[in-house]
Amino acid sequence: MSEAETLIPVTTRKDWTSDQEVRWCPGCGDYSILSAVQLLMPDLGIRREDVVFVSGIGCAARFPYYMNTYGMHTIHGRAPAIATGLALARPDLHVWVVSGDGDALSIGGNHLIHALRRNVNITILLFNNQIYGLTKGQYSPTSEVGKVTKSTPFGSLDHPFNPVSVALGAEASFVARTHDMDRKHMMEVFGRAFEHRGSALVEIYQNCNVFNDGAFSGITSKEQREEMLIPLRHGEPIRFGKDDAKGVILDPQRGAVIVDVADVGEEALLVHDESRGNAAVAFMLSRLARGPLEPTPIGVFRAVHRQEYGEAVNQQIADAHHSRGPGDLEALLRSGATWDVE
Repeated sequence: MSEAETLIPVTTRKDWTSDQEVRWCPGCGDYSILSAVQLLMPDLGIRREDVVFVSGIGCAARFPYYMNTYGMHTIHGRAPAIATGLALARPDLHVWVVSGDGDALSIGGNHLIHALRRNVNITILLFNNQIYGLTKGQYSPTSEVGKVTKSTPFGSLDHPFNPVSVALGAEASFVARTHDMDRKHMMEVFGRAFEHRGSALVEIYQNCNVFNDGAFSGITSKEQREEMLIPLRHGEPIRFGKDDAKGVILDPQRGAVIVDVADVGEEALLVHDESRGNAAVAFMLSRLARGPLEPTPIGVFRAVHRQEYGEAVNQQIADAHHSRGPGDLEALLRSGATWDVE
């Protein structure tokens, strides 16, 4: 065991749990996500003092208060931007972002996609309940067409975002989906996302039992999971359903398509490869379901390696310092109203 490892104390969930009263509506899916994270943290081999949770605005944004780590409750949609600055300035820290579908994909959409495309070393947990919960039930960027809410009394006309598709379109190097009814699966996916070097986004189907109760029950309830959830396992043919009777193939015309295995044979099934450099197949998988009423893939869609943004920035600064010599910032700031830049 190295000296560094000996300095990391053994912890339990209690050590990662703050003294703050958890203030979510009784039965909210956020509780199960919080439990999964708190149970996972002792297994990651890190110190609480090296962890930061950054959130925006919304029900999910209370998360930093309940973790016994450093935390920042920032402003609406700006959590990825603030986390980017933190990750660049303090590459020794483990930076997590907690955001909801409204916070991340509406006012924060631009910040989210740029953090992903840059491959900033942050782990983003996107709680998707398809509604604005904190502000009492308006439709969100992931709400389905026709959604009747306080802000859309005649039904929403907006085509919804698919968060996994958005992340893949932004060339995120790690993209996954899980749901709040399966703690084991959440912990596995969160652990994978944490270990990934670069931007990692995990969409979590999360129930809002007050303003959008049962939005995902058609696929996540115990009675429905076998037939409605499509597990993505790296290196294995994509199969699901009772006795693995259904599967996914790549059709030249239609892309990823669900089929009966008996009709096509197992050899025709798509073998899942999360490490494909081209995100096209992962994107096709993300489009299999038009919403949480159809068979829906869960697990890791993509996990590829590319240069992490903070490392590139710091290397560029070091190279410039080496080639040009040390600068004098104080002299520059006091030099007058104009500067000459060569």
